[in-house]
Amino acid sequence: MRVHPPLHRPLSHRTVLTMSLIVHHLNNSRSQRLLWMLEELELPYQIRFYERDKATMLAPPELKKVHPLGKSPVLEDGKLKLVETGAICEYLVDKTGKLGPANQGEGLLQYRQFMHYAEGSLMPNLLLMLAMSKVPLIGGIAVKKVQPMVDVHLDYVEQVLASRPWFAGKAMTAADIMMSFPLEAAVSRAGLGPSRPATMAWLKKIHARPAYKTALEKGGTYDYA
Repeated sequence: MRVHPPLHRPLSHRTVLTMSLIVHHLNNSRSQRLLWMLEELELPYQIRFYERDKATMLAPPELKKVHPLGKSPVLEDGKLKLVETGAICEYLVDKTGKLGPANQGEGLLQYRQFMHYAEGSLMPNLLLMLAMSKVPLIGGIAVKKVQPMVDVHLDYVEQVLASRPWFAGKAMTAADIMMSFPLEAAVSRAGLGPSRPATMAWLKKIHARPAYKTALEKGGTYDYA
């Protein structure tokens, strides 16, 4: 386990965080989104690194010493420990007043929808494809049966991004950060590619952001970018 030194950047005047944020970060995982979020917010934080078991690709047992679920990410803010990427992102939005929806109308509704849609609807189908692909003999057949369900979601995302630049409207929000991991995973697992140009352009756009690049450099191995 390695510990990354904290960044030293000024906090927003609205921020009431402890300034001792620690991210328990697993390679090739959802926790990469949290590093990106913190870089966008310019908050100081430390990274504690954990590596997947090379045989099982599961998180190491050391993470259970941090939280009973043994999952990543975990955000420590003083004595507080938070899990679930969406909940952590909403916590940071509430504390800083940044990366939230631009208005209280349709933008707010879209923001809330995609904050939950990323893990509630899109990601489970991708995980199902991954699990089925590892089943001997019948795995390939099962994946082909799941693909149409995934395509429904990818077509929906393409329709949304063809109509506006970001998931909640004209400005990037935490909803875009939440949507990044499943869509990056879809490129490698579910055939997301040039046939959905708006989605691919969105991925290219987020990958070009300085905060995203910095988070990638600090986070270590991440095969989906």
